[in-house]
This record gives sequence, C-alpha cells and structure tokens, in this order.
Amino acid sequence: MNYLNVAIAAAQRAGAVHKKYFRKIFAVKTKSTSFDLVTIADKEAEKEAVSLIKKHYPSHNFICEENLYPRNACEYTWIIDPLDGTNNFVCGIAIFCVSIALMYKNKLLVGVVYDVINQELFYAESGKGAFLNGKRIYVNKVDDLKHAMLITGFYYNRDKEMVKTLNTIKRFMFKHILGLRRLGSAALDLCFVACGRAAGFWEFELSPWDFAAGKLIIEESGGIVTDNRGAKPPLTSKHFIVASNGKIHERMLRVINEGK
Repeated sequence: MNYLNVAIAAAQRAGAVHKKYFRKIFAVKTKSTSFDLVTIADKEAEKEAVSLIKKHYPSHNFICEENLYPRNACEYTWIIDPLDGTNNFVCGIAIFCVSIALMYKNKLLVGVVYDVINQELFYAESGKGAFLNGKRIYVNKVDDLKHAMLITGFYYNRDKEMVKTLNTIKRFMFKHILGLRRLGSAALDLCFVACGRAAGFWEFELSPWDFAAGKLIIEESGGIVTDNRGAKPPLTSKHFIVASNGKIHERMLRVINEGK
C-alpha cells in the first residue's frame, strides 16, 4: 500500500469508531478547559489509526491530538486528529471527521479528511490534485467579498481571542458578505473551501492536526493557506490560519488585520 492508501485505510478505521459511538451513551471528560471535551471515541479512533499506520511504517513519527508519541530520527511524520469536532459529536451534531496528514521533513505529502456520517472522503497527494469520493475538486471562483460564503471557528479561549474573533466577524459582516458559518470542525471547514462550498475560512488558533490535511487538500484544489500575515504557517505548532480560493485572500487578510 502507498502512503495515500494507508492514510485512507487509517481514516476509515477511525470513522468506524465514530459510527460505533455516535449518538450513543459514553463518558465525556474535559481537557484544558470545560469547553475542550474528549471521549472514548477520540481515544479509540486515534489508537486504531496509529496502529494501522505503524504496521506499515513502524519507524515513522506521529503528532496526534490525544497522545504524545516518542520521536526518532525518521523524517516522516503523521499528523492526526482522530475526531475533529468532538463537541459536535458529543451533542449529536453530525459535523465531525478524522483528519490525517503525512509530512516529510516540512513538506506535506498526503492529506485525508473523512466524514463517515455523510460518507464524504476528501483526499489529496502533493502534485496530484484533490478529490472528494474519487471526483476531482476545485475551489470556487468567487472574487468579491459580497458574494463570498465564509467560515470561521472559535478556539476554546473565552478571553481576548474570543473578542478578536467576534470583532473580526463584525468587520466581515459590515462588508456585506454573502454569509458566515461556524460549523465546529476546522478540518471539514477547510475541505468545504477546497470543494467550493465556501470561499474562505479563518481561525485565530489551530493546532497542526486541525489544519495539516485540509491545507494540502485546499492547495491541491487551487486555493491558498497562510497565516494572517500571508506567510506560510508552520506544521508543528499552533497558528493563525487563513484559507481561501485565492481570489479573495488579500481582501480577507486586510479585513482580519484591520483590528490591529
């Protein structure tokens, strides 16, 4: 199996765990804050995905949301969010996914995002395009904020970062954008930009497992992913993420940075 096939198989394993527990009774715990939830599904999905990948590539490294894994000198790293959208999952809202990316040194090779409930499998390989359920996808052609559907996200911070997010939302709304959505799964938000359902997305703080796979999928569909300065975001730390179809990117950055 090649890297993409292994990533897809691992995502499907995780998706089976999602389906097993969705809308069932299970224990819910908190992590850093009372808003940051984790369930048995998160942990079991990560275990399934990592164990499958390790069978094929035992020397590879892992950056995952739920567990720390010992690192070695291998320059291949898998970046995994076993259940992106846990709060939705806990509340029975069918907007969540597994996100899996493979990085060699600092270059993304493969990205897979799987929404098992809606049976949507997004994937991309570097230089080979992006796909949804086997069909090539592209960003949309919206070139004006007034015709743009945008998506944003709120991190678990309820302090200054939330105020910044709300102020940025206000500025975009005063630009008379077509609409704004907050769906609760950054990985899927990025894929929705990739397949043209939205023209842009931003969030003040995302971890690598939230955006790595979606970043490659957007770029392979013709879009752009940067930080709020227009620079390339690092793949190993939390960062401000702005993604778009490319046509409205500079305008998005101007609105986002107006409040500084």
